[in-house]
Amino acid sequence: MLKKTRVLTVVAAMLMALALPAFSRADYRNEKRFDLQPGGHFVIDSSEGDVKLTGQPGAGADVVMTSKRDDFEQLYDVQFDSHPSEVRITVRRKHPWGFNWHNNINLHFVITVPEDTSTEVKTGGGSVEVSRLKRETELETSGGSIRASDLGANLRAHTSGGSIEIDQIKGTARVDTSGGDITASGLDRSLEAETSGGSIHLREIKGDLVAHTSGGSIRIEGAGGRVEAHTSGGSVEVRFDRGNSRGGDIDTSGGGVTVALDRSVNLNLDADASGGSVVTDVPVTQSGTLSRSHIVGTVGSGGALLRVHSSAGSVRIDSL
Repeated sequence: MLKKTRVLTVVAAMLMALALPAFSRADYRNEKRFDLQPGGHFVIDSSEGDVKLTGQPGAGADVVMTSKRDDFEQLYDVQFDSHPSEVRITVRRKHPWGFNWHNNINLHFVITVPEDTSTEVKTGGGSVEVSRLKRETELETSGGSIRASDLGANLRAHTSGGSIEIDQIKGTARVDTSGGDITASGLDRSLEAETSGGSIHLREIKGDLVAHTSGGSIRIEGAGGRVEAHTSGGSVEVRFDRGNSRGGDIDTSGGGVTVALDRSVNLNLDADASGGSVVTDVPVTQSGTLSRSHIVGTVGSGGALLRVHSSAGSVRIDSL
């Protein structure tokens, strides 16, 4: 019994010794406060890392940097340049060729700025999330998702490897990704959305919109302006708002097309299905071609052109 107790004691001591380095290692944390006034400009440009940025009433900017590496400052050069009208943060690797940079860095930025601040966020590898800003916003990441909400001015967002989600944007928006889905809702002005590898889902866009994808479907609900929607790899569904007579150009090479219209609007219609039929329950007055797969005519008294085309499926024009 005594021998067994001694063995257990030795094993426990060995386990504690192995655990000590993990307990003694502290995560990196750096907190900064800046005198940034409303109406100013905020820039963060980092080699990598997730960024969460939020606007708030009043003056002052707070930045919290965290990492799982306690030797973070030996690996990265961090620069802070600040004035009441601008704060600029730059984070760069010190030795870009001699270290596995994806090994347990886990770099995160949590930032608050005055809500009346124009912002630029750029990261070489991580997700980006911004909200509650009243001025222009530019977002870019080479390897993560982007989410933006409750913005009072124009938005420009780009990612090379993730999805994009935007909501409640009062300015114009231009978003693109090379490898993910795009979702957007509640936009007061125009939207341009492009992805090379995902689907697009848009809701309640009051202004004109452009939606392009090379690898997925497109679904648009509550389109308040002109619609340009093109996909090479899926179906397209577009539901126009009542009274919307702005027309558009809707095309797919990889599926069918369904469009819902207010039958009381005035439009010129050109609907063509190379790989199927065209069916409509909206009254169309013939003014050109009329066949099973191609209809050219007017809705109401005519107006802006709505062109609808499918190379690989049928076209359906429904009435709201």
